[in-house]
Amino acid sequence: MLELHQVSKSFTTPQGPLRVLEGVSLALAAGESLALMGESGSGKSTLLHLAAGLDVPDTGEVRLATRVLSSLSEPERAGLRREAVGLVFQQFHLVPSLSVADNLSLQARLAGRHDPAWCDELLARLGLGDMAQRYPEQLSGGQQQRLAIGRALAVRPALLLADEPTGNLDETTADEVLTLLLGLVQASGCALLMVTHSPRVAAPLDRCLTLAHGQLGAIRNAHGASR
Repeated sequence: MLELHQVSKSFTTPQGPLRVLEGVSLALAAGESLALMGESGSGKSTLLHLAAGLDVPDTGEVRLATRVLSSLSEPERAGLRREAVGLVFQQFHLVPSLSVADNLSLQARLAGRHDPAWCDELLARLGLGDMAQRYPEQLSGGQQQRLAIGRALAVRPALLLADEPTGNLDETTADEVLTLLLGLVQASGCALLMVTHSPRVAAPLDRCLTLAHGQLGAIRNAHGASR
């Protein structure tokens, strides 16, 4: 579903080029979940942006299904992202003037893939069924993050990218949101790539990669064994 092959990325700074990723390769299959761990500044978010087609690598290839993202124009990448990629961030990015139900269905409607039955199921599974006509400001932080997850999954993406999705939540709420997220990912059959700095958050996922100094480290499975 997702493949990065020998991907490198640098950014220009007043001190000169800053190499963020160097020769990174990974593959993620449909239905698989992968945690990407690393310290701040290790390149995790940059890798996620490349996987989403929000940016392109200096060298190497990023493939989403059969499409090489760097061979597409920016509008083509945006169209592919809208139809095939769900994005969940630490900040919720909800539209304050839209109801819970309308926020959840927003991306699916923009992509022309709105399925009312699936949206209703998502609201129920997220525990938001009774809050469909409320507005984001009337929800707790955990409820807003659940809504952001539902919005990303409403389009039935092939790939879900999550950047520290529980970073703003207390530990108990984070555990509840993570359990819901993984359950919904399994129900939808999409692949999941999650950036996190927390070993506890990474533990339930199928695999874990560490990123340091722009390069990938040991691969761990869900039971913590290196391979």
